[in-house]
Amino acid sequence: MKNKIAVIGAGLIDFGVLYHKSPEMMMEEAYINALQSVDNGIDPHEIQAAWLGTLRGRFTGVTLAQPTGLFKIPVSRVENACATGNDAFRNACFAIAAGVYDNAIIIGYEKMHDEKGGLIKLAGIKDIWMRRARTMPSFFGLRGTRHMHQYGSTKEDFALISVKNRHNGALYPHAHFRKEVTIEQVLKAPIISWPLGLFDCCPVTDGAAAVIVCKAELAKKYTDTPVFVGGSGLSVDSWQLGEDEALASFPASKDASRQAYRMAGLEPKDIDVGEIHDCFSVTEVINYEDLGFCEKGQGHKLIREGVTTLEGEKPMNPSGGLLAKGHPIGATGVAQIAEIFEQLRGQAGKIQVADVNVGMTHNIGVGRDNTGSVGCVHILTR
Repeated sequence: MKNKIAVIGAGLIDFGVLYHKSPEMMMEEAYINALQSVDNGIDPHEIQAAWLGTLRGRFTGVTLAQPTGLFKIPVSRVENACATGNDAFRNACFAIAAGVYDNAIIIGYEKMHDEKGGLIKLAGIKDIWMRRARTMPSFFGLRGTRHMHQYGSTKEDFALISVKNRHNGALYPHAHFRKEVTIEQVLKAPIISWPLGLFDCCPVTDGAAAVIVCKAELAKKYTDTPVFVGGSGLSVDSWQLGEDEALASFPASKDASRQAYRMAGLEPKDIDVGEIHDCFSVTEVINYEDLGFCEKGQGHKLIREGVTTLEGEKPMNPSGGLLAKGHPIGATGVAQIAEIFEQLRGQAGKIQVADVNVGMTHNIGVGRDNTGSVGCVHILTR
């Protein structure tokens, strides 16, 4: 797949609590924004296939076709936990690389609040398979305390992640939260699940994003500055609690990143900018290690030293990440692709990172009794 697929357009909507927008309105807006981002334009009739990424609900292919008018083409729905959007993109890329289609679109969407199938309501549903009090904050709180115990990280280190991402989000026009926080505010915030406080947790967010891809040899028809897919990786890990690496790693992320590095012929040191999964502040620290940006147990030192800030040597989550931008699950990974697309084209505005040639997107996904049971990684290049 290396360099066989080009990203030629991408668009997303402002993320937030969107009671005033239906799912169809959200998808239509993201679709139009993606079409309008194609420098030389693209006729919608040129789009030969579509992939819809969404986690729950009654959604089928017609859900995407109705608001976009993309009828009489194949539309596939992809669902893979929090990695849904990135996996939908991966499926479309493989179809292009296989020569089945010349052009395709990926739309990721999630209505987390007021939709009949909105995911927020699941918090109150009794599930005999869910162990008592085993919520996502408690899962990741366990990750935090284990990392602190095993490697010497602190609550202050996790707070620095929140401060960094909220700072970036304040500069990013599509972020759910566009207000900075201080480390004092993070440390004094109500505890959700120790050591994670309110600002260590991503918000519940509605959103949609769209990306258009084509065969690499056709890219110049649409734009003089395409972005190419260098590598892709996907892996799954055990769904059973206790079969991971002492709670302080996401093995699926490590496997997926190795696949992507190998396909791209690159190494972690080659990544200039990344949009990586930060559903909780501790998640980003662990991801630094699993994605190979530092040795195991040293992730907190990267944020202490400012390496991953917007002005650092390896900026991570310039959009504000999930902590500030939000986490509308099906849209999250597609939005990451859109953001790296803008970074590599030098069009990211106030969050533009200087001299970028290689970018990464990364999501983890959760199972009922395991956090990080899915890992999906993409490497994009100029």
